[in-house]
Parts: sequence; structure tokens; C-alpha cells
Amino acid sequence: MSALETFEKMLAAGKDNALLRYSLGNECIKLGRLDDARVHLQAALAFDPRYSAAWKLLGKAHSEAGALVEARETFRQGIAAAEAKGDIQAAKEMAVFAKRIDKQLAAE
Repeated sequence: MSALETFEKMLAAGKDNALLRYSLGNECIKLGRLDDARVHLQAALAFDPRYSAAWKLLGKAHSEAGALVEARETFRQGIAAAEAKGDIQAAKEMAVFAKRIDKQLAAE
């Protein structure tokens, strides 16, 4: 049984929480299931809006799906959440990703 299948079984059994949704989102990204990943990561953030890693992964999922404007906005929200929580490293990483997207958008 794959990690994704294990997590999906847990979700089906009613064990819904931020960490499970983050894990589902991460596995979906690995498999290229970006729409599913975005749904799970948005659910993780609904449970915990200060979950820096979920913001970062959601931005990545948007970016890989070609939704650059959404990715940039997600990283900006994630930076604010990370800074409010004191998660400086995550904020710095998301700032780098947001700058890359700004450059991509400017080049279009």
C-alpha cells in the first residue's frame, strides 16, 4: 500500500486534520496530481491558517500547475503567517519563491 493510499484510508476513516491533509497534498504533488494537492493543502490551512509548511507546499502546487498569480499570492499569505508565528526560515524561503514568480510574470 502506498503512502497516499494509507493517508486516504485515514481520511476516509474520519481522521481529518491539518497534518493529514498536508501529507495528502505532499503525496499528490509527488504523483503530479496537482489539483488534488491544492484541495488537500487548502483544507490543511482551513484547520491551521498558521501552518507555514502548508502555505509553502500550496504555493509550490499552484506554481507547478502554472497558476503563477495564485502561487505568488499564496506565498505572500504564507510569508505573513510564517512571520507571525516566528518561522523565519519558511518566510525567507517563500520570499525567494515569490521573487522567482514575480520575475516569471514580468517576463510574460
